Amino acid sequence: MIATLALQSVGIPAGTFIGVLIGLGIRRRSGKTDGLLGGSLLLTAIAASLIAWIVAIIVNYVIGSTP
Repeated sequence: MIATLALQSVGIPAGTFIGVLIGLGIRRRSGKTDGLLGGSLLLTAIAASLIAWIVAIIVNYVIGSTP
């Protein structure tokens, strides 16, 4: 059941990852590195996408979406 919910919401973390890479990448180029985990853009993007995926799975579970 969890695997099905995870697969149903796989687009959300992918979009979050790309969006964070673009958004924080632009911000990092301008010299503002505040808010990056360990000073790493990639680590921050991965963490944000994992959090988004977990939230999406929980929301899909609560709403009761069906495959």
